[in-house]
Amino acid sequence: MTTILNYLWRFWLIILAFVLTIILGLPVYILSLKKSTFKYAHVFIRIWCYGMFFGMGLRYELINLTNKKIDKNTQYVIISNHTSIMDIMLPCILFPNHQLCYVGKKELMKIPIFGTIYKRICVMVDRSSARSRADVYRRCAEKMEEGSSIVLFPEGGVPDDTSIVLDEFKDGAFTLSSKHHSPIAVFTFIGLKEMFPFDNSKGYPGKVKVFFNDILEPTSSPKDLKLSAFETIKKTLAEHS
Repeated sequence: MTTILNYLWRFWLIILAFVLTIILGLPVYILSLKKSTFKYAHVFIRIWCYGMFFGMGLRYELINLTNKKIDKNTQYVIISNHTSIMDIMLPCILFPNHQLCYVGKKELMKIPIFGTIYKRICVMVDRSSARSRADVYRRCAEKMEEGSSIVLFPEGGVPDDTSIVLDEFKDGAFTLSSKHHSPIAVFTFIGLKEMFPFDNSKGYPGKVKVFFNDILEPTSSPKDLKLSAFETIKKTLAEHS
């Protein structure tokens, strides 16, 4: 697309996000006030993710690289590489039978309307605070006790250097898996870095390739889990990008 069309496309994102947040935000806010109704808020959150992803002209192809299957009755720590804001929508679409809780940046609370909802459905972390990072484990454990699976992007954010294919993983997802005996569902997203980059003058609608790599069982060694997940995603990116 030309630069002008790209900016118009991104402007459509703002309109779409505003409309969907206004329509779906109120039920999410009300249902998230009580633990007894919180699980129902995820129906509306999932509709929001569907609307945002497909409303921007994106679609996906799921490619299963393992013979393992997602169990709707199992709580997972869900991880993938992170290259675009649209990465956030995919776990909700891929896990329709799971209540999900994201670990996200505290700064997103400042977004009007969205921030009010965001803080109710996410575990927020201030990455500049060691205390906040350490407290993530406790808050994620509470969410898991309430029935949620946890979504984490182990790179900790999208690298400023776009030449980096896969940034170094943080320990959080793997420590959480080991401490709470939760399997890790590993995915690799290919295409969103080009289709929906952070550069507003670039991008295009298209089909994202979603590779379901593996389910890693929890072990007593978060370091080994981290290395296994990193090498798995890195290999997929090298072979299929």
